[in-house]
Amino acid sequence: MRRKVSIFGSTGSIGCNTVSLIEAQGGAEAYEVVAVTGATNLSLLAEQAVRLKAKYAVTSIPSKLTDLQSLLYGSGITSLAGPEGLLEAARVPVDWTMSAIVGFAGLAPGLESARHGGVIALANKESLVCAGDLFMRTCREHGTELLPVDSEHSAIYQALCGEKMSEVERIILTASGGPFREKPLADLTDVTPEQACKHPNWDMGQKISIDSASMFNKAMEVIETKYLFGIDGDRIEVVVHPQSAVHSMVGFCDGAVMAHLGPTDMRGSIGYALNWPERRPLPLEPFDLVALGRLDFAAVDHEKFPSVNLAYRALREGGLAGAVFNAAKEAALEGFIAGFIGFLDMSRLVEHVMDEIAGEAAQFGSEYDLSDVQRIDGVSRVAARSWISRHNRK
Repeated sequence: MRRKVSIFGSTGSIGCNTVSLIEAQGGAEAYEVVAVTGATNLSLLAEQAVRLKAKYAVTSIPSKLTDLQSLLYGSGITSLAGPEGLLEAARVPVDWTMSAIVGFAGLAPGLESARHGGVIALANKESLVCAGDLFMRTCREHGTELLPVDSEHSAIYQALCGEKMSEVERIILTASGGPFREKPLADLTDVTPEQACKHPNWDMGQKISIDSASMFNKAMEVIETKYLFGIDGDRIEVVVHPQSAVHSMVGFCDGAVMAHLGPTDMRGSIGYALNWPERRPLPLEPFDLVALGRLDFAAVDHEKFPSVNLAYRALREGGLAGAVFNAAKEAALEGFIAGFIGFLDMSRLVEHVMDEIAGEAAQFGSEYDLSDVQRIDGVSRVAARSWISRHNRK
């Protein structure tokens, strides 16, 4: 019997790698693909839908529906569009869901997918950063298995197999340090989005690459770690590891540290989630320790990368502080890409919005629903846009 799968965000880097692995394991002959989704890259979305014989193809852009329908004319594949189209596809029960829509937009369909059980392979960081208590509670209530796809959290998940969380002393996230790891703080004032996209180890999309350069990506992973593994923020550490060979580590009460090593290839963690609870061969180059030669580790420069401390602050404040953090971060990222604010302004903006919305966000505790998250997200974005307008460099 074929496994039913849906791929949310199939045209992004994570989604494309997921499609390639599914095709390598038999494609439509081995998997019943229910839905593939994307945004503006309609030709790729339509191509994926046809190759995988998907039931639904969904673009998140409502105005693109007619174009998608034209591309899929005669295929028998149903075209959907907009947030409602994503939710309609997410309501169809499947055995395995890849949640890889980038940004806050991935939260609602991810929550909907969590309500019909099965396995969610989670690449959408915002689901836990913005609504960790709600998302984890929804998974528990519906018997949904949540498997992390971030290489760091997949590494931690694998290192914890067969272990007791009561014996875990700390979790250590590794960070490459991005393209500005060795640049002095003074040189970051005028960096461009193009420079920030030149990640030394990973080939990722624009927004994720810039998040990595500012270490906002790692900051979000700190928050994710708390919810995925139920561990307090003061037991989560971040170290800079330029080679990106050690994907993360778990330290135990007896002094032992379990490290997960592997190639810098996202197909490793995607393939692990796709084939869980088994392991299957993946089309990866063998990991060559001799060629690697050395492993380096260093402390995070918090003056240069204040984003990480902002994540710890969000954990301390609790409630919906993570949603405020993320909304401000997304607005800051868009402002930087547009040239309205500088690279270093992004963390300043986020800190300002957290200061402004802190009291309102903290009042919820762990009890809130999606509408609460959406409201706080909206309020935070308004505050962020106001800050950008006052500090506009153009």
